[in-house]
Amino acid sequence: MSVVWGSTYLAIAVALESFTTYGMVAVRFSVAAVFTLVLGRVLREPLPPRRELPHLLWVGTLLLGICNALVVWAEQHVSSGVAAVLCAMTPAFAGLLTLREEPLGVRGWAGTGVGLAGVGILVAPSSGHSIDLVGTGAILAATVIWAVGTIHHRRHIRSRSILTCAGVEMLAAAVIGLLVAPLTGGFVKGVPTQKALLAVAYLALFGSCLAYTAFGFLTKAWHPVRAGTYAYLNPVIAVFLGALLLGETFTARMGLGMAVILGGVALVQYRTAGA
Repeated sequence: MSVVWGSTYLAIAVALESFTTYGMVAVRFSVAAVFTLVLGRVLREPLPPRRELPHLLWVGTLLLGICNALVVWAEQHVSSGVAAVLCAMTPAFAGLLTLREEPLGVRGWAGTGVGLAGVGILVAPSSGHSIDLVGTGAILAATVIWAVGTIHHRRHIRSRSILTCAGVEMLAAAVIGLLVAPLTGGFVKGVPTQKALLAVAYLALFGSCLAYTAFGFLTKAWHPVRAGTYAYLNPVIAVFLGALLLGETFTARMGLGMAVILGGVALVQYRTAGA
């Protein structure tokens, strides 16, 4: 999941050459929802109980219809690597939101703090290096909403039909995209390029069908903070690919920041090894 989602920041940057924010949401999640729901039926997964459908639609709205759109929009203002780094705040917010129910403990807090310190090293302004505050704010808002949606999923969705549940959530995002795109500049900025089409196909099949269903499993199997540590690993992939393929800046400070982030991952994972 970390490898695939780390690479989706690059794919989003490429897709933005041709697609609008909600145009990308509409196409990506329409394709992914159909594919995942059909696969669920082929594998004869049981349907989720009716009482869980509103929760699935709500989670899909929060995580995919709002959070994903915020990150896509923000990547027009910040680099793909920086976007991934800022999304590493997600486990910290999840830890704060579940503090009363599931205390983090010393190592959990230490790991979260170390991870955030790594994020700070990566985004701290310096000469010749600045971060767009509007784009940064959009991503930070997305991380808070993602943490809220993840916790809601953990608390209210009990169905083990991973593919079908993910498909319903993606369907909610697809409907939102189809409704909002015509009101916010349409679906595309012009004739889509081959690269942009391939990028959206990758986002749909790998970023959504594969990685998002894996995420649905992890929200049930692990503590929200431990499950959220994928967001600490994403920047390693995203920064490397952004520098290699898009020419985004990669400095010694970025290398230090990623090393600190990985140290935070190790602490959080060790703390929750028995969770």
